[in-house]
Amino acid sequence: MRTETPGEVLRLLGSRRMTLATAESCTGGLIGKLLTDIPGSSAVYMGGVISYTNLVKHRVLGVEQETLDVCTAVSRETAHEMARGARSVCGADVGISVTGFAGPDADESGRPVGLVYTAIDTEGFSFCRELHLSGDRAAVRVQAAEQALQLVLDFLGD
Repeated sequence: MRTETPGEVLRLLGSRRMTLATAESCTGGLIGKLLTDIPGSSAVYMGGVISYTNLVKHRVLGVEQETLDVCTAVSRETAHEMARGARSVCGADVGISVTGFAGPDADESGRPVGLVYTAIDTEGFSFCRELHLSGDRAAVRVQAAEQALQLVLDFLGD
């Protein structure tokens, strides 16, 4: 991971007087850790939800049960709803989410390790990227966190 990426995200959001919240599944809090490693991050980073189970995705983040049942937890639709939920729960301007398969095994239906969705949500804008990452569990988690932060940078247009 580029070590400057979390700092760039915080700097750009701060310069635009915007706040950020996270909803993490397969990254297990790594994005929040990377952001809070930087002194002063609380001026921009509101907090996050580690929604490792469908129950937390539904009850805390407000992901519709139908979305989880029909589209599954690892889907574009769930990523969108997670990002929106993080923004709402934390009262932030920007919500980002990550959900996917970090490994070591694929899911029951054969979807591969490394399939990850990362989404961003703001008032009036929502976007999701489907990623196909490689490596072991740790590598997939790091890449997924980096891609979520990059999505914020891309959104901010810098």
